[in-house]
Amino acid sequence: MIYINAFIICGIICAIGQIILENTTFTPGHLNTLLVIIGAVLSFFGLYEILIEWGGTGATVPITNFGHLLFKGAYEGFKEAGFTGLIKGIFTLGQVGVTISIIMAFLVAVCTKPRH
Repeated sequence: MIYINAFIICGIICAIGQIILENTTFTPGHLNTLLVIIGAVLSFFGLYEILIEWGGTGATVPITNFGHLLFKGAYEGFKEAGFTGLIKGIFTLGQVGVTISIIMAFLVAVCTKPRH
């Protein structure tokens, strides 16, 4: 049942992204930004934790989870150290995702030929 829940949650998130992409003039960059913001807003209202509990990895793989992690890190950092903890908390929880993104972007840039 865990796999079905993960498939449903991730499928819904991806389907929403595809519908937005096809029916608006958004670029993929705009859509990624929107999904990160949606993840942060859902986290603010406590809904993203429910998605993670029910959907497991299906909610932690999409880009919306990055917004959730940024908000969660900022909130925990602010509770611990005030305004300076806000920035520290964002970097603490978001560092793995950013590091992997940078490494993968570098590898893709090295292994592919850019088109003009």
